[in-house]
Amino acid sequence: QVQLVESGGGLVQAGGSLRLSCAASGSINSKYAWFRQAPGKEREFVAAIRWIVGGTYYADSVKGRFTISRDNAKNTVDLQMNSLKPEDTAVYYCSAGGVRDIFNPSAYDYWGQGTQVTVSS
Repeated sequence: QVQLVESGGGLVQAGGSLRLSCAASGSINSKYAWFRQAPGKEREFVAAIRWIVGGTYYADSVKGRFTISRDNAKNTVDLQMNSLKPEDTAVYYCSAGGVRDIFNPSAYDYWGQGTQVTVSS
């Protein structure tokens, strides 16, 4: 059984930084990703990483500001978020799976409970 537990959310002013962490237990999956969902909006892709080779993918809206990384020894996947904007406000979810379409939330098998990120202007 795979479990994903997110931490690190909170309230920050625009221009600030936050680091989210996802602790993974159980079997290792080939891909891990962060999605986010703002009130009244669909869940959207933020970033993904391939567990073995470490290849990364980013949404255009976060490129150059967010960095996804993994620690194979600790089984964690982190999301460093810099230069935060009010439009980054959302619940952020960690996900995992052996997916083909890394940008599609429906393709992921496992999800964390989510952590709130609020960016004030």
